[in-house]
Amino acid sequence: MSISMKDEILRKLLAANGEAVSGQELADELNVSRTAIWKHMQTLQEEGYTFETVKKKGYVLTGIPNSLSPMQIELFLNTERFGRHIHHFDVVDSTQIIAHKLAQEGAPDGTIVIGEEQTAGRGRMARPWESAHGTGIWMTVIVRPDVTPQQASSYTLVVAVAVTKAIKTLYKNVEPAIKWPNDLLINGKKCTGILTEMQAEADCVQALLVGIGINANQVESDFSPEIAEIATSLRLAEGEEINRAALVATILQYLEQYTELFVNEGFARIKTLWEQASCTIGQRIEVTTLREQFEGIASGITEEGVLQLTQDNGTVRTIYSGDIRII
Repeated sequence: MSISMKDEILRKLLAANGEAVSGQELADELNVSRTAIWKHMQTLQEEGYTFETVKKKGYVLTGIPNSLSPMQIELFLNTERFGRHIHHFDVVDSTQIIAHKLAQEGAPDGTIVIGEEQTAGRGRMARPWESAHGTGIWMTVIVRPDVTPQQASSYTLVVAVAVTKAIKTLYKNVEPAIKWPNDLLINGKKCTGILTEMQAEADCVQALLVGIGINANQVESDFSPEIAEIATSLRLAEGEEINRAALVATILQYLEQYTELFVNEGFARIKTLWEQASCTIGQRIEVTTLREQFEGIASGITEEGVLQLTQDNGTVRTIYSGDIRII
């Protein structure tokens, strides 16, 4: 990850742990003028950082914004590859669109594209996803696993397990449940959506583009009337503001860990973790596909992550795609 002059200044202020950092020393170390340092400090203030100026000593960092800047994420990052290349935007149409382009240009495994706001966020079947500024996590991870396209079909479930584990690690009051195939629910309301798209040849995966949208800090009034009854946020469940950078870093940690497990040992161990966190298995559900609608008991998933449904007459149906509703 390339570090800008501004981020280098911020890194030194963070490392000072509340002690004053001399503006002249910053200028000398970075080989720039004091005026240049002052301009970067002004930019940091505009981004939400606050400082106290101590006479003859320098700048003391007194406040940090709840942002998703590379520097903020890096503070919490504990990975080898994931999150080591970050493309951060204040406003973007869709992180998924940008990730597709970067992947085609050779972006390395674990690269992330993340935005404070999306103007054209989308979920499965091109459904719109509300992505208001500064409230959630709107990111795409570029993953390059050594698997076949057939094996990659279950990767969305791997991602769901990683996000669930990250949330449960950080928040004691939140118990997310996975709804097949790509949603995380809290108390029956949607909090997270996952969209996995593939760049591949006939027998080789070039890249998986993993879009993750998480309602993090929304309050009830932030949701539009169309989704207010079915959506929730981590903040509403936990009862306090969510540090979004810490959550992103923790998700990347578990995503890297479970991706390696998936590549090295297959889906079987992930399958067990998914079933433990699922709110779908054992429930009566209604399935809507492009051609029909039917219902039955969600009896399990296959070794490929495909949903199995047992109808009232005992027929077991395999559901590769479709919308489900727990009834």
